[in-house]
Amino acid sequence: MNKKHQLIKGFSKQSKAAKLEWIANNYTPNPDETVEDMKGFWHADEKLQKVLDGFSENTISNYMMPYGIAPNFIINDKMYAVPMVIEESSVVAAAASAAKYWSNKGGFKAKILGTKKVGQVHFSWKGDSEKLFQHFENIKAVFHHDTEPITRNMRKRGGGILDIELLDYTDLEADYYQIRATFETCDSMGANFINSVLEAFGQSLKMYVIENDDFKGEEEKLTVIMAILSNFTPECVVRASVECPLEAFNINGKDNSAFAKKFEKAVKIARLDPYRATTHNKGIFNGIDAVVLATANDFRAIEACGHAYAARDGQYRSLSQCEIKDGKFRFWLDIPLAVGTVGGLTSLHPLAKRTLEILGNPSAEELMQVIAVVGLAQNFAALRSLVTTGIQKGHMKMHLQNILNHLEASEIEGKQIITYFENKTISFTAVREYLQSLRETLV
Repeated sequence: MNKKHQLIKGFSKQSKAAKLEWIANNYTPNPDETVEDMKGFWHADEKLQKVLDGFSENTISNYMMPYGIAPNFIINDKMYAVPMVIEESSVVAAAASAAKYWSNKGGFKAKILGTKKVGQVHFSWKGDSEKLFQHFENIKAVFHHDTEPITRNMRKRGGGILDIELLDYTDLEADYYQIRATFETCDSMGANFINSVLEAFGQSLKMYVIENDDFKGEEEKLTVIMAILSNFTPECVVRASVECPLEAFNINGKDNSAFAKKFEKAVKIARLDPYRATTHNKGIFNGIDAVVLATANDFRAIEACGHAYAARDGQYRSLSQCEIKDGKFRFWLDIPLAVGTVGGLTSLHPLAKRTLEILGNPSAEELMQVIAVVGLAQNFAALRSLVTTGIQKGHMKMHLQNILNHLEASEIEGKQIITYFENKTISFTAVREYLQSLRETLV
């Protein structure tokens, strides 16, 4: 072990500045430069910085991400300019391009297929299974009664507990049972609400066994293992779609039939081949994650759920589908999205609040629709490139500015390089060599 890299006690109790100094002195080659760089990203507004620091633990700085806008999204006949937070250079441009492409073809359609969230209490029961099921209707009534103070406000908003069921998994794991509940959480993502209810279920189950005469002396046969929501929400799903007459589906105004057939085949390949499906779905999440981040929702939960949903029939598949039928091209996406527009960071993060304002202060259902549409648009743009010019041409054109920044090209050099590579293949090596030739000429 490096002598510097010793265990530290009480790190979380140190001031932010002290944490930064310790990290810089013990883990970086140039401590003074590290401290200066990190402090350079502290917000000038101390009150706001305190809010940002409260989002996480042991914070020493802020990590910057680009915040862009993809305009011209027509969704259910309403125009949106969609904020996107992402560092990949071509994503926002691709989404905007897809939005423009479909703007004169009726735009995007979206509809909610369901909004149920799921929670589970996992427990062991070494007693009589039949007795447990015989009592379950009474146990359910106790659950509803005991959680009434927790669910009261949610029920006033039209949400709450939808259903509670008892599941027997003893054929898979000895003594293992599960209480699975579904919830409606309205405009909140609902994680804290659901977890609070589930933990109360666990306590109520234990008390029921202790207090009911039919279970007398069997208290030790019950062990509540854990109570937690599930991020797999296959009944909290939105569908986004586009369609148009086949003759209107074209690229550069020509060859619409061949283009449509290649596009349809590309989607079918992603339905069949998990290797392709993984990259295909990653492109969808390029769009989805960017909007989810901009609204301060949980992109990790949404990605985990989306990938589980993509494998729900036992094989990992494309989340989007395509068909050419009756002279029409149709492209659509079904995706589970558990998001909120109230509570959590959506109310605390200043840019999340601005994002929701830009989107017209949507309900959670409307936000689901916007997010799904951006995912479909991103997928459309990627597939359009793949089956025509290839993905690298557009991607590297957008990436050129990053290469110029890396090579520290001047503004004049940058303009010359952009002009030179207008119709040429862009690569880091090619740009570096051309920049070097420019500088040698100037010398």
